[in-house]
Amino acid sequence: MWQEKDYVKQETITGAVPMLRGERQYSFWDLFLSTSGFAIATWCYTQGAYVAQYLSFRQMLINIFCFNIVWVLIECIPVLFAVRYGIDLWIWLRSVLGIKGVAILATVISLANFGWYAVDSNLFASSMINLVAGFGVQLNPSLWKPLLGVLCVILGTLIALGGPEVIKWTNRFLVTCLLAVGVIVVIICFTSVPLPEINAVQPDTSLYDTALGRFMLSAEGNVAFAFSWSTQALVMPRLARTERSGYWATTLAYGMVAPFFVAAGGIMALAMYAKFGYYESDPTTMLAALAGPGFSLLSLLMVAFANIGTQGTGSYVNCMIVKSGLPQIRYRTLVIIAMFYVSALTIWGWVMDHFGSFISCAAYIQGPIIGMTVVDYLIVKKRRLSFRSVYYLEGHDAYRFTGGFNLVGLGCLLIAFITAIVFVYNPATGTIKSSLFMLTTGSGYTAIAGGLLYWIASLTPLRKYMLRDRADLDVQ
Repeated sequence: MWQEKDYVKQETITGAVPMLRGERQYSFWDLFLSTSGFAIATWCYTQGAYVAQYLSFRQMLINIFCFNIVWVLIECIPVLFAVRYGIDLWIWLRSVLGIKGVAILATVISLANFGWYAVDSNLFASSMINLVAGFGVQLNPSLWKPLLGVLCVILGTLIALGGPEVIKWTNRFLVTCLLAVGVIVVIICFTSVPLPEINAVQPDTSLYDTALGRFMLSAEGNVAFAFSWSTQALVMPRLARTERSGYWATTLAYGMVAPFFVAAGGIMALAMYAKFGYYESDPTTMLAALAGPGFSLLSLLMVAFANIGTQGTGSYVNCMIVKSGLPQIRYRTLVIIAMFYVSALTIWGWVMDHFGSFISCAAYIQGPIIGMTVVDYLIVKKRRLSFRSVYYLEGHDAYRFTGGFNLVGLGCLLIAFITAIVFVYNPATGTIKSSLFMLTTGSGYTAIAGGLLYWIASLTPLRKYMLRDRADLDVQ
């Protein structure tokens, strides 16, 4: 009996079993700090440096905050059902994509998401190399960067194996320190380089020949950045005690805290250009150059160890995503597999070298899912889900659809994905295909198209196919 209860508890916290309200561990501040710790890894600085090259100082701030805030507010609406039902996004998506559709897409998207943690571990390695260089010790990057990167993955894996409780306490300490570091970083930039000099930096025009084109291409990066949280953001809110705290803790972390650190990275990049004449995307290099040896060592240390916390939270979240599609695989097994996979990506280095293309390509898969989820939750299913069907209870097969695939949901996803690449914007080549890009961006188009197509389908005879679960709900 004890073993059975222990197994049920384990599958509730690190599995696909719904979490009851009495089991919820996270207050508003717990979820806010844990989510913020996940959101403010040093890839935020890298994203900010990427945007800063092509925009003026004021344009950069508008671009970063507006596009992130607007899309995060929308994509976090399904947090409400995640808290209400104690499930994550991917359990709900069994009703949108079908049981087998979720198994495939959850795995594919998690494999893409883990690319972020290869970036994370590479930045950790750079941080540590720069840190010891401050003490006069020069390490060979070609040897030590992959070794230190893998070390970051291993330490993050240990946190992930500890589950939500360890993640909560790790982030309580790290995030408090990192928020202070972020504020000090911005102050250092403005004291090291006067604001008029930062404001006078002219954008690089090589990206596109018009100001609007450069603004929207930078917006594409920020929309894709906002979308990068979407399929991961709706896992941890199931641990929240109330819907209000779940929604606002998640929205403020991804919509305000993360963009603040992106902006800090952008300000550092502009300050570097104003002072030294070149752009830099590695935050540790920028801190060392702008802050001098005193503060830079402390901030480098904090930035370095933030990546370990992010690695742990990211491993937990993405392994939970995979488990939603493949519940028969044990959580610990998935975490260990993820450790080897991210270590291989870290050593390879491709994601770090193709950062802009990577985030847009990943967003093209996540965008239609965001649009369909919001429309399905608010309009089509009207916030009602059949638990009998979503958990495969015998005799309740509404979400098996056609051989385990919801052809309508998958069709909307594919149409949005393909039309975006062919007619709007190709993220692999950076080619703008249509003036529509100047209104929606490529990633924004995928979300709008996915949601619109799904809503239109619900107005046709396909509605009966999409709402096969209504009979279950009538007897619940």
